[in-house]
Amino acid sequence: MTTAARKTPARSPAKKAARAPAAKATQAPARAARARANLPLRDAAATREALLVAAVEEFARNGFAGARVDLIAASAGVNKQLVYHYFGNKEGLYRDALEAVYAQLREKERALSLADMAPAEAMAALVGFSFDYLSEHPEFISLLADENRNAGQHIRESASLQQMHLPLVEMLEATLARGVTEKVFRDDYDAINLYISVAGLSYFFFSNNHTLSVIFAKKLSSRAAHAQRRKHVIEFTLNALRPGTD
Repeated sequence: MTTAARKTPARSPAKKAARAPAAKATQAPARAARARANLPLRDAAATREALLVAAVEEFARNGFAGARVDLIAASAGVNKQLVYHYFGNKEGLYRDALEAVYAQLREKERALSLADMAPAEAMAALVGFSFDYLSEHPEFISLLADENRNAGQHIRESASLQQMHLPLVEMLEATLARGVTEKVFRDDYDAINLYISVAGLSYFFFSNNHTLSVIFAKKLSSRAAHAQRRKHVIEFTLNALRPGTD
């Protein structure tokens, strides 16, 4: 006695058609989020970078206290949970955002290749670059102001932030030493004080640009004002470094 082969019932076309739109509807938000962020599928590095870019903008605009994680995630085009996945919490994201902007600055400073220039030329290049960087990156000024309001607590917690300043100090020390050897720089300046002075000459101009413009009835945000200030800061620094100036 034989048993007839049991046949699997065929799926109806109606069920197939019903499942297709549901699958597409589930995939659509994920595709849309990736498209907004312009991220490759499963690219963790690109997702993290998009979150950092969005975080820098949000923290610069609203400060650490006022920034919202959901807005950062929305701007990056990813799920809010990815912020906690990659950075742990809001504090971790803020700290990494600070590290990112400082790392970019230090990288560009190294790219100046000051060792290949004469001492005075190298110093002028560094001072001019510092001025230009602040002019082009107002978000950096805002982040610094906010972190100082926070008493530098996030920078204090970052070992990498403290370490990444060492090459800058060494670069300045080498430039100063060459200048002293060639008798174009005086020998009583130290690199850290020099950098603080150079940074302050430019930072104050940009961080207080609006109030200074009103006080002196002069449009200090104009290109002409920027060019004049840039020239002044470079000449001021070089004049201070020349031997025989007190």
